[in-house]
Amino acid sequence: MKSVQRILAVVRKEVRQLRRDRLTFGMIVGIPVIQLLMFGYAINMDVRNLDAAVADLSSTSASRQVVMDMAHTQIINVIRQVDSADELEHLMRQGRISVGIYIPPDFDRRLQQADRSAMQLLVDGSDTVVQGAAAQLAQVTQQSRTSPYNDRPPVMELRTYYNPERRSPVNTVPGLIGVILTMTMILFTAVAIVRERERGNLELLITTPVRTPELMLAKITPYVFIGLIQVSLVLLLGQFLFKVPMAGSLLDTYIITLVFIVANLALGLLISTLVHTQFQAMQLSFFVLLPSILLSGFMFPFAGMPRPAQIIAEALPLTHFIRLIRGVMLRGASLQELSGELLILCGFIVALMALAILRFSKRLD
Repeated sequence: MKSVQRILAVVRKEVRQLRRDRLTFGMIVGIPVIQLLMFGYAINMDVRNLDAAVADLSSTSASRQVVMDMAHTQIINVIRQVDSADELEHLMRQGRISVGIYIPPDFDRRLQQADRSAMQLLVDGSDTVVQGAAAQLAQVTQQSRTSPYNDRPPVMELRTYYNPERRSPVNTVPGLIGVILTMTMILFTAVAIVRERERGNLELLITTPVRTPELMLAKITPYVFIGLIQVSLVLLLGQFLFKVPMAGSLLDTYIITLVFIVANLALGLLISTLVHTQFQAMQLSFFVLLPSILLSGFMFPFAGMPRPAQIIAEALPLTHFIRLIRGVMLRGASLQELSGELLILCGFIVALMALAILRFSKRLD
């Protein structure tokens, strides 16, 4: 009986502790709710509204009709009209479109020749999900008998760029760099700062002439090198084990990775100002990691998400890094072509570091 009383006393103590720990209580409720909402509403394997551009060199009623029929499938969303296949390839390399529709000048004549393809569908193969959606688009269009294609639907030639073999590692390995860095950099930094506070070392550092920005910069610098080591390891293993290509510049790859590492470290610093214990730091880091993996386009197609989920994803550094790393490694894009995404990551760094410094100074006062 006394043993039961002692157990119940400890249980009451733990319950009181959980009631006082608002962050833990928020995690208990928040994590299942967020997962349910994301998987129920945001995660959708049926890809819709892929950004597409059209180069219609025929400009006839039949060519316009086939473009309209493809748009009506809702698999693509035509956002640009261009004048050549080269422009389609350029937009695809920049990551502005996932699908290009090329209709040659002799489209109507090709429709009469059953042994020739009447048009081309250019597909960004750096995302295997997009390849599957493009194949479905071609199949649906070719099976359509409702439009006047001179008695038969047009035969399409699918041209897959960057990953024609549809090998999953080619798509997965670059994204894994971002996932690994998100998981380790945020967690390492947040836990390290909180550990210093728990041990009282942080208060000792305040008495020195080191300023708050200098202290935070010094804290994250070692983890920058750790992150670069992790990137090098993944790149080497990806090359030797899975034959993942490096279509772009290796220097550009390290530059965007360095910016992403600093952005995650800044986020880790901000998290460290919001928590009191190492356990809370790990909880909140996981809270950030989960939506980053699910909404960034790493596991599930970004185009298939509803607009509110896409807005949330745009606020996550991993979303922009996925676009950057696939653009450089797989599509061979330059930093100039991807400058918009790179500037967004730099903006994350400035905003997160400013917030972390402000909260850090306030907490120490």
